[in-house]
Amino acid sequence: MASSSNAEAVTDLLREALADPGNAWSLGSFGAIAEFMRDPDEAVMGLTDERLGMATERGAIALTARPDLRPVAYETSVASGWNHAVALCLPEGACAMSQRGVVIELGPDRDAAREQDRDAILFDLGLDLLAVDACVRTSDPEAIACLRLGVGQPLFDHANPIGRQLVAMSPHRVFLARIGRVEVYAPIPGPGGTSPEGPHTHVLPKLLRSGRTHAATTPIPAGWVPCAGLHPAHPYKDMMGQRIAFDAARYEAFQVLLDRWGDPDLLAVKRGGEHRPDSPVSSRHAQAARRVAEVQARYLRGEVVETDPEADEDEAVPDHA
Repeated sequence: MASSSNAEAVTDLLREALADPGNAWSLGSFGAIAEFMRDPDEAVMGLTDERLGMATERGAIALTARPDLRPVAYETSVASGWNHAVALCLPEGACAMSQRGVVIELGPDRDAAREQDRDAILFDLGLDLLAVDACVRTSDPEAIACLRLGVGQPLFDHANPIGRQLVAMSPHRVFLARIGRVEVYAPIPGPGGTSPEGPHTHVLPKLLRSGRTHAATTPIPAGWVPCAGLHPAHPYKDMMGQRIAFDAARYEAFQVLLDRWGDPDLLAVKRGGEHRPDSPVSSRHAQAARRVAEVQARYLRGEVVETDPEADEDEAVPDHA
């Protein structure tokens, strides 16, 4: 059971991070993820209940700081240097969602972030994920009729009409977890299209078949499952992965989060400590922490490594749902 002081610290982390438009958010699993971000001057609507979050014209995020919610700050080694994030984790025994394997109609989405969406019909896409229900939502009669034709069938079955019509329908995408939801309102890009600058979703069947809850490179402590993620501003790339001049203030800001919410054993390795044989940290993650430390030292000395940050994204896939 989390202490009251720790629960308050988690709530403060979420509230402060949500107030900063420089942060991006994700909710999902390996191969299926919804992302929320906003522009600094974008109009924001507050939520009408006790959840933490907001809605814009392009999407919404609504989170609940459960007592068992554990933030895990981490860095991973990638081609251009490193990525960083704060995974929002629940105990493995407390994270499970519906795990439906076929499309199911759920009825009106009474928990929608915006009141105007609460009569729209929600459909679970049946991706059979442990900690996330990937859904779509619509109030359009034709779209509802099409989605109902696919109920009871796997989404990716060739006989299911939903897959052929999903781009044209472009329903809201609504990803749900025990700690909250992310909603995406922007149209789904067509074949060959790219993700919009703003809230969007990624679904890739090949990654889904792995059954993983997160990438193997992500150092999540044993017994915990990441349901969502906070993605603070990165020191050398913007939200779209384009390179920017190295920003030491962004680097320092994440190190503060790493000190507070990172794995102490992994931090010790990063700072030159030995990787003990009995450590819960894997040798793979320990080696990655050392590489991150080395490349960060080079950036801090002004020795910028000119590589393509767009090649960093392990899960970068085209919009599908």
